[in-house]
Amino acid sequence: MNAWILNAKIARPGGAFSFGHLQVADGKVAGWHEGPDVPETARSEEARSAGTVVIDAAGRLLAPGFVDMHVHLREPGFEHKEDIASGTASAAKGGFTTVACMPNTKPAADSPEIIRHILRRAAEAGHVRVLPYAAITKGQAGEELADFAALKEAGAIGFSDDGRGVQSAGMMKRAMELAASLDLPIVAHCEDETLLPKGAAYTAGKFARRHGLPGIPNEAEAVHVARDILLAEATGVHYHVCHVSTEQTVRLLRLAKSLGLRVTAEVCPHHLTLADEDIPAPDATNWKMNPPLRSPRDVSACVEALEDGTIDFIATDHAPHAEEEKALGPERAPFGIHGFETAFPLLYTEFVRSGRWTLDFLLRKMTADPARAFGLPYGTLEPGAPADLTLIDLEREREVNPAAFLSKGRNTPLAGRRLYGWPTLTMVGGRVVWTEENGLCRDFQTGAIKE
Repeated sequence: MNAWILNAKIARPGGAFSFGHLQVADGKVAGWHEGPDVPETARSEEARSAGTVVIDAAGRLLAPGFVDMHVHLREPGFEHKEDIASGTASAAKGGFTTVACMPNTKPAADSPEIIRHILRRAAEAGHVRVLPYAAITKGQAGEELADFAALKEAGAIGFSDDGRGVQSAGMMKRAMELAASLDLPIVAHCEDETLLPKGAAYTAGKFARRHGLPGIPNEAEAVHVARDILLAEATGVHYHVCHVSTEQTVRLLRLAKSLGLRVTAEVCPHHLTLADEDIPAPDATNWKMNPPLRSPRDVSACVEALEDGTIDFIATDHAPHAEEEKALGPERAPFGIHGFETAFPLLYTEFVRSGRWTLDFLLRKMTADPARAFGLPYGTLEPGAPADLTLIDLEREREVNPAAFLSKGRNTPLAGRRLYGWPTLTMVGGRVVWTEENGLCRDFQTGAIKE
């Protein structure tokens, strides 16, 4: 597909912004032209007669499509929560163009057949690029390693037992050795289950104490991070820490990076903006996620760690659940919240409009930095890169309305919150996949809905 995006505030590689026009040719970024004058080749009538799509950005921000290295698409096995079609539709509406899906499906993504199934379904029904992780252990049971070589050959981009931490240090070391030999990362959900009180839904902090609830302690996360950093040092693997939430984990990551280890980490929007003290009531299960919302001190530590590079990038941990599941109460309701459609507006409103972060900083943490951490050719508008991009109306203020989500999951603690900075168009590989006006698109010019 060939296209011109005119009159945009373009997020240039290197952090600069310029007003101008971006050209897309054969699914790649062909280049850009600065200034108000529209290039001759982009004149609407001439371009359309040549089959080129012309889009007037009307001064909105043109950014690389967001890259999310931690999502749950739930297929196969949990399609009542989400499936690849609905999850990637939600991602597109949120401005995401590449997502990496976790293997805690049913069956778990522990075989080449399941990896191939996910990739096939993504090609058939997906709206954005899908990269699958494979399970570290068979059935994510922590007892036997999956066939890493066969999983890599099938298309897995790394290995994770996300949803459960690998409890055995010996098992994790063997996994790291094998992953290192294949030059693929171990992507770790860090949680020592021996430190988890029965039925705990929230962190061991002020909220839990106020309501007499058991709490998940910070050390349940940090103990595994400490163990795994030592194992990563011994094996040389690329070790990636999922959803960092504690001050203790941040300290350990700083140590690992000071030693030059191949350790990267992510943090979620909710762990940067919400604390346990914000939870309105024990039965407010749309505030229940794993790891849980921590103390304001932990939130500050995570923000500072992202700012100084200790934490590498932002990931949503998009974790949709059915409404009836979230209604089961704090002890029985599943962990997890919706992430795709609120991520950028939340962070833009909280950090950029407040003046704490630059717009470039936020964009890098959602585009180039996650792509760079995993060696992916996405998250940039450099000429020759895939034309993955999103248009964003930075001045648009809107209330978060879960009923309008394209995801099957409505589980968000942000309902009713007014936020700025909403995507209005998403393009993947030069093809427009979603617009605010037309919805999900197979053909931008006709507005046909992708089935």
